[in-house]
Amino acid sequence: MIKAPRSLTIEVAEALAIQALTYIAGDAERLGRFLAITGIGPAEIRAASAEPGFLAGVLDYVAGNEKMVTEFATEAGIDPAHIGVARAALGGGNWEREVP
Repeated sequence: MIKAPRSLTIEVAEALAIQALTYIAGDAERLGRFLAITGIGPAEIRAASAEPGFLAGVLDYVAGNEKMVTEFATEAGIDPAHIGVARAALGGGNWEREVP
């Protein structure tokens, strides 16, 4: 497993988000939930992926489910923290909750 760096280039973060989208699309149930939550139709994914913020939203979606984070990170061979680092590189904050 590759340990997460402190930051990623936008290109690397986008590539990870595309890999996450491929992971989501690889399972009909996962894809169905993603489409239902986002309101995007199956035929609209390609166009939506070109929209600003879409790839960050993909990472937000994955990050919102601990089981999905673990499964995707394992499949991708990355540290789960990569997801938050990539999300931050795409213009978002840290997706992890602060623990008091």
